[in-house]
Amino acid sequence: MYNSPFSQTRHHDANTMINLHFFGAARSTTGSMHLVEANGKKILLDCGLFQGPRKEAFELNRRMPLNPAEIDAVLLSHAHIDHCGNLPTLGRNGFRGKIYCTPATADLAEILLRDSVHLQLRDLEIINKKRAALGKNLFEPLYTEPDVDRVMRHFKPEPLHSLMDLGNQTTAVFHEAGHILGSALTEINVQQEDGRNRRVVFSGDLGHPGRPLEPPAEIIPGADVLLIESTYADRDHPPMENVEGRIKDYFNEIHQQNARLIIPAFSVGRTQHILHLLNRLFREKKIPATPVVVDSPLSLKATRVYDRHRGNFDAATIERLRAGENPLAFPGLRFIESPAESMALHRQPGPMVIIAASGMCEGGRVLHHLKNNIGDPRNVVLIVGFQAENTLGRRLVEGRKVVRILGDECRVRARVHTINALSAHADRGALVKWFDALNSSGSVSRVFAVHGEDPQVAALSQLLRGRGARRVDAPSPGERFENV
Repeated sequence: MYNSPFSQTRHHDANTMINLHFFGAARSTTGSMHLVEANGKKILLDCGLFQGPRKEAFELNRRMPLNPAEIDAVLLSHAHIDHCGNLPTLGRNGFRGKIYCTPATADLAEILLRDSVHLQLRDLEIINKKRAALGKNLFEPLYTEPDVDRVMRHFKPEPLHSLMDLGNQTTAVFHEAGHILGSALTEINVQQEDGRNRRVVFSGDLGHPGRPLEPPAEIIPGADVLLIESTYADRDHPPMENVEGRIKDYFNEIHQQNARLIIPAFSVGRTQHILHLLNRLFREKKIPATPVVVDSPLSLKATRVYDRHRGNFDAATIERLRAGENPLAFPGLRFIESPAESMALHRQPGPMVIIAASGMCEGGRVLHHLKNNIGDPRNVVLIVGFQAENTLGRRLVEGRKVVRILGDECRVRARVHTINALSAHADRGALVKWFDALNSSGSVSRVFAVHGEDPQVAALSQLLRGRGARRVDAPSPGERFENV
């Protein structure tokens, strides 16, 4: 189903220049989806899942706000589920174009989308048992395995810096974004009727400088229109020295109390960075030897994809690999896959570290670990990334004393801590520095602050106006801008 505002006949009209329509990750951080209309072409930037209250998110994800059959191409910035997770719905509703992304993103997106089907079915089994007992209508999965098979046939992997011809004098190029493996900045060039070129740049999720595994985000000169994320535009991340000290304290605490450290983490990107950090801390003997369990089949698959794409790592990590080191492994680390192994963890004594998805605590095995451990004051829950509004992760960060997990109310007695420095998103200083370099010639005429909640898009808008941006808008969901 869709409600399309774009049902008119398509035609080449250079006078319209470029139109933008914002559907997701507009004054929010989930459901990334922006439509670019240029030279009669309709190009979708990302097609992600909304995350939040189950019923509300389900309705938002099921009802496409545009006609998928009219979309000519998708340019996918990276494989996180809030950027790629609704592509199967796009496909089942008539999309027949190509989905351009980097090779690593294609590999990661496939395992993420297949895992999304699995998680939907598993969670719905639990939820629907309770709904059936109450006489309520049962939920259906958003999409199924055949839908994933179908949409994967539309993927067209393209390496960084490769020119993609979208037709009608419109081309695109991917550049390193430094966020996760395969993440890309998107450059769209639109040749106008008078021969001039107009360049649109979409940051996707911009990585924080100095992160291991990924190279730093590139600078794209000559941008005219910029769509820039603003997740952490109102704050700066603490230095890594502070992070290491806090992690050392948490490890010492769980050893003293024979307790558990539960880390909800995205299977792609965040889990690998945590493993890289723990590898170094164990190697330097800054934390005591501790069993670390990654309870996520998806994390294991994603780590194998990272291994296949080693050439995408930053220079320092590549040097370590050449020296025979594995920066994502250490003594005491084990990955588990089967549900039986996962459930057996509840009976095993601490100290123990459990890393499990999802990163916003909205699905996956972390829900079971939270439900079984959050009532024990000896345990620690460590939040290591941004938590969107209306997610369980956000409620934990906000200090709620009672939360609902898998349909049951649970009292929060475990200590909940947050470390934002492990985020894969650029902070305020990094966003400003990147924008200054991008706009060094003063070419940027329009800026759109996306992928941030109201305080963050407001903060970024104010910052960039102070840095010489001529016009900055913070679009609302459904807002359309013509002739940008």
